[in-house]
Amino acid sequence: MVGLETGDDGAVVRLSDEIAIIQTVDFFMPVVDDPRDFGRIAAANALSDVYAMGGVPVCALAVLGLPIKKLPAEVGAAIMAGGGEVCKAAGIQIVGGHSIDDTEPKFGLSVTGRVHPDKLWRNSSGRAGDLLVLTKPLGTGTLTTAIKRGALSAEQEAATIAVMTELNASAAQAGHQVGIHAATDVTGFSLLGHAREMATGAGLGLTLWMDCLPEIDGAREMLEQGIAPGATARNLAHFGDDVEWDAAVTPVDRKLLGDPQTSGGLLFAVSPDKAAELQEALTALGALSSAVVGELTADTQVQVRAQR
Repeated sequence: MVGLETGDDGAVVRLSDEIAIIQTVDFFMPVVDDPRDFGRIAAANALSDVYAMGGVPVCALAVLGLPIKKLPAEVGAAIMAGGGEVCKAAGIQIVGGHSIDDTEPKFGLSVTGRVHPDKLWRNSSGRAGDLLVLTKPLGTGTLTTAIKRGALSAEQEAATIAVMTELNASAAQAGHQVGIHAATDVTGFSLLGHAREMATGAGLGLTLWMDCLPEIDGAREMLEQGIAPGATARNLAHFGDDVEWDAAVTPVDRKLLGDPQTSGGLLFAVSPDKAAELQEALTALGALSSAVVGELTADTQVQVRAQR
């Protein structure tokens, strides 16, 4: 049902009239120092792809790389424990996997999910006029870079980790409750990149509003200090060349839009007459954000405005 055509969040195979299987895999190197927190973040990030397809996780396989001559086995055990903790919160188990001796630590999951074929979400099924609703604040790429440089307070670091380990299950529940047209999760390609994928896949254009973007506390401050991951510039170079930028959009604004997210929120395309209901549902279910950040447009132009 879904393959590589629009860069969607997972592959989907129909098994019957009532069951389709979602398959996805995601792993990366540590974004924080604590191995348990790293495992938690990587697991939440991998599970997010299933939620972004409208599904529920069924089980997961672990993918672990560990430099066994540099790090003790206890580090790998802590990473696995963190991943298992988040999987338990999602109602599933890590039922197997594979580990290798590697030059750097790496961890993630291959997740199998389930969805009714008629309730599947795609990233390419938005409609002109749909509003875009984001369910987590932005800034994890910048803030994890700041963590590596020792630039954040303990409180800011904890808040950043809390955002990355928050499952998108409640946000997905709100989407099903209200009814949405399209969805994706915002990860390494940034809000700008993933929103563009949604628009391009639907043959539409896109407008984003800077004054509506939710931000993690401290992200803009770090950007103003020149702290940003290398992927930010790559995202802006790849996705930003043909964007029509409002003259009032600052260089820091652009970097926030290009910030590569780890375990970011879901981005929903929803009919304007259901947007307020979706925001209410997200708030009631405890989502970290319910911000309307942009809209899909009938033309194919991508625009970024300073204000809505």
